[in-house]
Amino acid sequence: MSRSARLRTSAAVTAALALAATSLASATTAEAKPRDHRPPRPCPTLKVSEGWYGDNKARIDALVADHCRDKDSRAGKPVAVFDWDNTVIKNDVGDATFYWLLRNNRVRPPKGGDWSTTSRHLTPEAATALGEACPAGGRTLPTATDTRCADELLSVYGSGATTGGKTAFAGHDRRRTEPQYAWLAQLLRGWTTHQVESFAAAARAENLAAPQGATQRVGTARVTGWVRYYTQQRDLIRTLQDAGFDVWIVSASPEPVVDVWAKGVGVAPSHTLGIRNTTYHGRLTAHLKGCGSVRDGEDTTITYIDGKRCWINQEIFGVRGAAAERVQPASRRQVFAAGDSDTDISFLRDATGLRLALNRNKNELMCRAYENGDGRWIVNPMFIEPKQRKATPYPCATTGYTASDGTAEPVRRPDGSVIPDQTDRVH
Repeated sequence: MSRSARLRTSAAVTAALALAATSLASATTAEAKPRDHRPPRPCPTLKVSEGWYGDNKARIDALVADHCRDKDSRAGKPVAVFDWDNTVIKNDVGDATFYWLLRNNRVRPPKGGDWSTTSRHLTPEAATALGEACPAGGRTLPTATDTRCADELLSVYGSGATTGGKTAFAGHDRRRTEPQYAWLAQLLRGWTTHQVESFAAAARAENLAAPQGATQRVGTARVTGWVRYYTQQRDLIRTLQDAGFDVWIVSASPEPVVDVWAKGVGVAPSHTLGIRNTTYHGRLTAHLKGCGSVRDGEDTTITYIDGKRCWINQEIFGVRGAAAERVQPASRRQVFAAGDSDTDISFLRDATGLRLALNRNKNELMCRAYENGDGRWIVNPMFIEPKQRKATPYPCATTGYTASDGTAEPVRRPDGSVIPDQTDRVH
């Protein structure tokens, strides 16, 4: 063998021995490395106990645990949906914003003084009353000082009637829209979303700073002047988020208003659903975005009763067209839902895990929650200033349900049978 061949052979042997030594060292190191035997992170639980009725806290903690433990194996996050006004907070942020608008001259008059352009559901009598009470000219209405105009606007919005007692809105589907709520969003016409958010932020600051029970003067009336976040609901939302839930807010207040308030419980604007205006050149119009089979500008469906179901299906679960108006398979529905009113009943019924009903003595909601046919309802008193026990039973068997045309009917189970009257038990 030549000298060069011997050198090549020696180098090859040396390399092989080095590789073997390296592999042996790596294996030894791997065997020596201790395994991670740390227990999995425990599922979060509610930290606030005060205010929860009976075993409600325990049942929520159990639901959280069930979904927390399987979060690594599931395809997507479980969804939780909360109504906002009087569910996550005490009082109403839409009302608070409307009062602020009137006290600060932020309502724009309609073009030519024609109030019928502000809502397709506004009656001629209401349009006339508003036209007579409010001046037609100017950039904004002087409602801070013009009490006649402020009183008329407040009456139409707050009671659905003129100061003279005439019906203010008509011709709407009672299961899909509430024109009074929609009218607040429509009165924001001409402002940008950013400007509306600044109005809502100013109202928020005032209402959080005001003492509990405070009132304020709007026109000649005294109205509610304070709002509070429920500590229990802030805790619940945080717990659900920590457990891997996708938490959303759905409200019948204007969406830019809800966006401002929802940040206070850790819910981003991308996870709020409210009444949405159409826009023109960057400014809000008096027309509204549609859902399901309702096109933009038809103004007939908002985030209200069946409309809340539609918006949840469309925006959270991606269901398009008329299908968004219907109940979806269990895999495409929220696991947890919370509400306080008949306006929340459809999306509450859709929840597959637990349905939290805050008791505000609302007929259809309490009929279904107390009957509790599938065992998934939990009832809790309001966390601040709970309602007193309703002296008479809820009229479930006769007039507890409001039909699309406004007719009062019995509350029925899915099979069509009538729910009997229910006694108020949680207060």
